[in-house]
Amino acid sequence: MTMSHNHSEADAKIPVGISSCLLGNEVRYNASHCRDSYITGTLADFFEFTAFCPEVGIGLGVPRPTIRLVNNGSEIRVVGVKDAAMDVTEPLRDYTSTQLPKIKPLSGFIFKKGSPSCGMARVKVYNLKGMPEDQASGMFAGGVMAAYPHLPVEEEGRLGDARLRENFIQRVFIYHFWKQDIEPALTVAKLTGFHAKLKLTLMSHNQNSARELGRIASSARDDNLNEVASNYFALMMKTLSVVATAKNHVNVLQHIQGYLKRELDSDDKAELVETIASYARGEVPLIVPITLLKHHFRKTPDTYIDNAWYMSPYPASLKLRNLL
Repeated sequence: MTMSHNHSEADAKIPVGISSCLLGNEVRYNASHCRDSYITGTLADFFEFTAFCPEVGIGLGVPRPTIRLVNNGSEIRVVGVKDAAMDVTEPLRDYTSTQLPKIKPLSGFIFKKGSPSCGMARVKVYNLKGMPEDQASGMFAGGVMAAYPHLPVEEEGRLGDARLRENFIQRVFIYHFWKQDIEPALTVAKLTGFHAKLKLTLMSHNQNSARELGRIASSARDDNLNEVASNYFALMMKTLSVVATAKNHVNVLQHIQGYLKRELDSDDKAELVETIASYARGEVPLIVPITLLKHHFRKTPDTYIDNAWYMSPYPASLKLRNLL
């Protein structure tokens, strides 16, 4: 998979983990599923899903008694709703440990919201009196995120939000590129070249972090490369997890516009300025100024801009920027 608009939709699919019920598998406690049409339709064209159902995985049947998170005063346990003596905490922990090697090669994970095993966040935690008093991650999801803190994760409910959806999918593509193309044969030149590709994207998330990542990348030498790359990767994924704002996108668009200042006549320049301003006012989506910029760079190519991940971060048919 090449990292820019050159990657084609015929490229190998990206491996992503998922809660099994979201694919339409009838593994829920009530023998139902939660098939998500966006996941099984649009995303399945680009992601190769590996399904996990922790509750079935530990031997609970379908259908089965419901379970929930309970704080017993010293720790959170996973117990039966009707039968508190049914404690599946340790089986779920063991299951999670056995699945971690299968999760390591994945480039993302989509969890089922609200699940005591698979919920990414905001899963209700009950006290011993049966009252909800707190929130946490599900036992399996929490274990996955602790083991792989940089892995892009999201839950299906949040994918309905255009900005969160775009953020997650962008992180998956970048994470996958790093794992496939950068990490296996790391060199100083590869790291600095990667940062050059990613710089504009990083700026759209956090400009201070983008500058810090530039300093980290430029400090790489043969004798410190692995440590520098590890630090770079950690801060990069943290930076990308912050949803890009319209204000930061405007700054990046204006920065890109600067590469055309000698090439555009006054009318084209005025049109571009107004198009970016229209985006800033929320009148047009991000795809509009991006498309206009691409039009001008087709006429007067610039190697740096053409190489930038920001201009074409994922296949256009995902249409993620049409709603930003």
